[in-house]
Amino acid sequence: MDPKVKKYFDALTPQTRKALKQLREVARAAAPGAEEVISYGIVGLRLERRMVVWYAGFKNHMSLYPMSKAFERANAAAIKAAGYEISGRGTIRFPLDKKPPAALVRRFVKSRIADVKAKK
Repeated sequence: MDPKVKKYFDALTPQTRKALKQLREVARAAAPGAEEVISYGIVGLRLERRMVVWYAGFKNHMSLYPMSKAFERANAAAIKAAGYEISGRGTIRFPLDKKPPAALVRRFVKSRIADVKAKK
């Protein structure tokens, strides 16, 4: 793990760290070849010099930042069906006590990879 990423995780509460590490594992597995970096003060995945997703932990939730209107349109039904919502600029918040389904996180990351590749 990159020292900056490790420092980010070390600063989280144990509950937040555990939940975010689970999200991180799924996201990284869905983006083979992506580099984990610190960007905007949070952890993100970069593929082919373009950011795919960011993820961050907070006291009561963790967030996944796809940051794309195309992503929102493509995944709105799945997000709503899973009981989550998009807030702000493409931010999906997951309560710490309600682990997001791995298949849903994989879908989100793969969707963002498709967005990034389409913009090339």
